[in-house]
Amino acid sequence: MSPQKAAETLDLSGVPCPQNAARALLRIEGMAPGSVLAVILDDGEPIRNVPPVLEAEGHKELFRARENKGWRLVMRRGDR
Repeated sequence: MSPQKAAETLDLSGVPCPQNAARALLRIEGMAPGSVLAVILDDGEPIRNVPPVLEAEGHKELFRARENKGWRLVMRRGDR
């Protein structure tokens, strides 16, 4: 899957679980349906936990890649 141009980027480096999932969810749900959000996450628990939380709410993962010491996650907001 290729990266897509994100409308916004949310840097959650250093933000612990579950705060990072809550912040990502609040940001993406404040966007228009179909909008794309890039989220910067730490390795470990954040990259394992945040994507499933967002997908459970109807958002779709488009892309993920290692970036520096963490990850870049690109999500598309669902229609809900």
